[in-house]
Amino acid sequence: MKHNRLDELSDGFFAIVMTILIFEIKVPSFFIEPTNRELWYEITKLLPLFLSYILSFALLFTYWRAHHFFTSIYAKNVDSKLANINALFFMLISMVPFSTNLLGNFTNNQLAIAIFSIHTILIGLTLYWMRKYVLYSDSIKNPEISDREIRGSTIRTLVPVVFGLIAIPLSFLSTSLALTLLTLTVIFNLAPWSTRLVERMFK
Repeated sequence: MKHNRLDELSDGFFAIVMTILIFEIKVPSFFIEPTNRELWYEITKLLPLFLSYILSFALLFTYWRAHHFFTSIYAKNVDSKLANINALFFMLISMVPFSTNLLGNFTNNQLAIAIFSIHTILIGLTLYWMRKYVLYSDSIKNPEISDREIRGSTIRTLVPVVFGLIAIPLSFLSTSLALTLLTLTVIFNLAPWSTRLVERMFK
């Protein structure tokens, strides 16, 4: 299978899931025309949903980017096993609107944070499995990929998993700290300097 077909499926799939996220935020409804103060009050009640939307949208973007690298740049073709790993990955991605809505509606609930964290962990582990299969398969791996790129992909894939594992027990001590840690996961993956920072720390 040519990886451009998988790229097209991935692009369309992520576009749909990222769009569905916003559908979970409903516009406030009133029986009569509200005052500005009443409308503003109802909008502020949606703030946790907006924050969870931003967090999940950014996470989905990092997942899409990582998937693009693993299947389009690191891999020179796609076999049946890699396609099956992608099917599992897409299934987990399709559940992001649920875990996002759960987190947005129950921001201070430890179980909601734990479920969201477990979900991100499962997605991260699936990405790591995909990465490992591509890079350790001579028939699939692109020989032009450098060792530095391989190290960088390892760090960017596993750090969110580690942060998610920490966020679960941390949520029972402080939900605010757990949510901050999940936010740092996104910042880490988006920041261009994050990989170099980790490499220097472990030199």
